[in-house]
Amino acid sequence: MEAMKLILSIVERGQGTAMLRLYHKRQVPIHIQCAGKGTATSEIMDILGLGSSEKDVLISFAAASAAKKLFHDLDNELRGHTGGAGIVVSVPVSGLNSLVASLAAYHAEALKGKKEENMERSENSLILVVCARGCTDDVMATAKAHGARGGTVIKGRLSGRKELEQAYEVELKAEREIVAIVVPTELRAPIMEAVNAEHGLRSEAQAVLCSLPIEQIVRLG
Repeated sequence: MEAMKLILSIVERGQGTAMLRLYHKRQVPIHIQCAGKGTATSEIMDILGLGSSEKDVLISFAAASAAKKLFHDLDNELRGHTGGAGIVVSVPVSGLNSLVASLAAYHAEALKGKKEENMERSENSLILVVCARGCTDDVMATAKAHGARGGTVIKGRLSGRKELEQAYEVELKAEREIVAIVVPTELRAPIMEAVNAEHGLRSEAQAVLCSLPIEQIVRLG
């Protein structure tokens, strides 16, 4: 079966529905929609012309061929026509429910026979920091001090706390926020090391970090 990709899209609040329609037309049928919030100040948002800090976050699954075609279109004929500013990245998936993968592969069949365009591999990484709610400003301040430009915050809740609490002898807060930060790969290690040193599990933020390789990236708007 064809390789699968996870597509993370962060767009202005209210644009998520339009992006879903666009994705369905390009054989990307499976999505999870979340609410997020950008970390930039309102003054910076105004200067950069990025609109509201409130974001729609889409987590989509697609066959590799469908993801490649989508990114080509977003970077070419659809550039400037997606309804607002945002960012779309793809990361490799090493495992996925067989029924979900089969559906994604089925939709990608419609793309067979179309000429494929080569796209350069992105030299960026996606850092995910899961921290205690209310600590994202401090986490982002540390990340920015080491080269990050901004991030998107998604609210969540920690499960499986008992195992971590027993292993590290700490009492963990259940209410969480996930900070998604896209950075050049050469900045990944220093940012993660700094955030972990300042905001790791034994700190007030109780942060857990991971990074994912970004294969393709398109900035919208």
